[in-house]
Formats: sequence, C-alpha cells, structure tokens
Amino acid sequence: MKDFTQIGVRPATAEASKPRTTVFWLQGITLAWMLVEFGVAAYAAVTAHSPALLAFGSDSLVELLSATVVLLQWVPKLAIPERKASRTAGVLLFILAGVVVAIAIAGIALHVRPEASCAGIVITVAALIAMPALAALKRREAWRSGNAALAADAVQSATCAYLALITLVGLALNAAFHIAWFDSLAALAAVPLLLKEGRAAWRGHACGCC
Repeated sequence: MKDFTQIGVRPATAEASKPRTTVFWLQGITLAWMLVEFGVAAYAAVTAHSPALLAFGSDSLVELLSATVVLLQWVPKLAIPERKASRTAGVLLFILAGVVVAIAIAGIALHVRPEASCAGIVITVAALIAMPALAALKRREAWRSGNAALAADAVQSATCAYLALITLVGLALNAAFHIAWFDSLAALAAVPLLLKEGRAAWRGHACGCC
C-alpha cells in the first residue's frame, strides 16, 4: 500500500476527495497571477534581451498550465485522473528545464548582452512575495484533500519563487556590473532544481524542501 506520508498528501476519503471551494479560489488566483506574471516577464525578456527573464516567463506559462490541469480534475467530461495530472505537472517541469537550458546556452553562444530591466526586477520581487504564500496554502489543501496533483502544483509554485530569486540575483548583478553571462548563469542555476522537482512530481511526491 502506498505510504501517503511520504508524498505530502494523505489518503483521500469520500469527503476529502470532493472539490473544495478553497482549491478553486487558490487555482483561480494562480491562473490570474500567472497571466500577469507571464505577460510582464515576456515583455521584459524581449525588451531587455534577457535569457533569465525568458526562462522565468516560461515557468509562469508552465505554472499556468499546471493550475489548469488541477482544475480540470473537477470539470465534468474533462476530468483528468489524479495520477495522470500529477505526472503531467512533472512533464511540464521537465519541459521547462529543457527550455531554460536552450535559452541560456543560446544567450551565451550568441553573445547576447541583456539590458537592465526595471519591469523584470519588479515582477520577480512580486513573485517572491506571492508565490511562497500560494505554495503554502496549496500544500495545506493538498494534505486536507489527499490530492497529489495539487501537491505537485504547490511544488511548482514554490519552484516559481526559487526561480524568481535566482532571476532577481542575475538581473541585479547584470545591472550592477554589466556582465552579460550573469543573466544566463542565473537561468542555468535553476535547472537542477527544476529536474529534481520534476522527478518528485512524476513520482507523486512533494519535495519537503519546498
């Protein structure tokens, strides 16, 4: 029998398996925030030629898809089995890791010189405030409902906060010292974390460090 104490959720009971209003609110807030975050990050990435911001924006898009997957579990005729939803979240993280590597290497190879981005700094600071709170609330609801997909989505929200921190450091160093490779290095620094969390989500685990 699967040990749910090791994956960040508890066995779903008949009551717990019902969709909770809090879950809908959390995922609705996530969808709205990720639309804003992706739009601002994508704009900043294009205008500043920043691989780190483009990677951060890609993470926002993946988080948007992940939140949608969780919501679809309770939509009639569109419901996705919990295990499949959890694995989908893991696949999305693997895809994100590949996108980050490609963008960072391309930035280094093409000698892209990112510019300082006030919009990028603002959105990453905002993400550092918002995403840890969302991740904590999702972890709590995942435990109450016994939903592994929501637990995996909480991991992605926490990962978004880590990426925001890494991106912010890269942006700040580039703005201060004007060394182009700081930006790409910040993007590559996020890859091991993304791969680790992707494996955890694929196995239906929620990493305790998040």
